[in-house]
Amino acid sequence: MTVDVHETAEDVALSVAARLGEALRHRPASTLGLPTGRTPIAVYARVRAAGLDWHEARTFNLDEFVGLGATAPGGFRAFMDRHLFGDVALLPERIGFLQGDAADLDAECARYDAAIDAAGGLDWLLLGLGANGHIGFNEPGPTLVAPTHVVDLHESTRRANAGAFGGDWRRVPPRALTVGMGPVLRARRIVLMAFGATKAEAVAAMIDGPLTTACPASWLQTHGDVTVVLDRAAAARLRPLARR
Repeated sequence: MTVDVHETAEDVALSVAARLGEALRHRPASTLGLPTGRTPIAVYARVRAAGLDWHEARTFNLDEFVGLGATAPGGFRAFMDRHLFGDVALLPERIGFLQGDAADLDAECARYDAAIDAAGGLDWLLLGLGANGHIGFNEPGPTLVAPTHVVDLHESTRRANAGAFGGDWRRVPPRALTVGMGPVLRARRIVLMAFGATKAEAVAAMIDGPLTTACPASWLQTHGDVTVVLDRAAAARLRPLARR
């Protein structure tokens, strides 16, 4: 695991956008795993402005709220259309997305895993980090689930997503679909970004702590190609030897 610390959140976004651009230029037909939420917004803004060629790329987003369809205002598909898909030449049929309003959620999860497998897995995966150590919506708990699955969201996760629901965390759906730890850990390259003091404890647990299901992100320690891009505030609780 490589740790890359920058001074500011803006510097983190610039670094991650450059890495994503490099991945697409090196392999235009890359299969990309993409997150939602506040963390990647600045990255997507810089990627949109970079004029990259997306025609051969394929994407799979990590999660969606149960009950929300592709056009739901608070849904993640609408988020991606607004912050990335609407401004890049990515073919609609090459966008992979979980359908939160599917009639059979278990079948939808199985369909999504099969689609990722059919694409050859994820070449390049961008992750954010929850303050409780989650990646995607793989929440802390007694076990972690390998395949894509339905998850009950922790209250802290719902609170973190309240902005898209009028600031009221109780309006955030209590369940979501999420790509499981299996596809995550099988990705060929992973870049995780985090910034701000609220992420410092989770960052330290992920990098310096033991492997534990209480911090799903700690399992990235088992992966052979992970780069963690942080600002100084997010890196503040790392042991000195872990800092860069």
